Amino acid sequence: ADGWFIIPQFIGFVVFVIAGLAETKRWPFDLAESEAEIISGYNTEYSGMKFGLFFVGEYIGMLLMAMLIPVLFFGGWLAPFGWEIGPPLVSGLIWMGLKTTFWILFFVLVRAALVRPRYDQLMSYGWLVMLPLSLINLLITGAVVLYQGS
Repeated sequence: ADGWFIIPQFIGFVVFVIAGLAETKRWPFDLAESEAEIISGYNTEYSGMKFGLFFVGEYIGMLLMAMLIPVLFFGGWLAPFGWEIGPPLVSGLIWMGLKTTFWILFFVLVRAALVRPRYDQLMSYGWLVMLPLSLINLLITGAVVLYQGS
């Protein structure tokens, strides 16, 4: 099925983006690297090449998440509204690159827009907001699939 699944799976999209921020340890979910934890964070034990590998690994994770979001919710390499640019392979590479670039910029700019919550606030947000949203999305999706007979 080709298409943009952000429309039928909007709740799943929101949960996935927030979980992607948390998984890539981006702001505001970077509690292990926060200023209060800088004395005992895991980054204090590494320097030089080892620290560089951790740093690059985090950005590779961010790149992977920025590529997964378009593939799962925005049609991947498919052009929106049929706006093909040249041959299909070139068009797919260009559109996938543009969508990935947008999400990388989103991950970078989120740092300027959000404040870092305390650990207890973050945990209550996960249990009281994210988990119920995920379960509601699962129930709605299951009901729609059963109703459609797929």
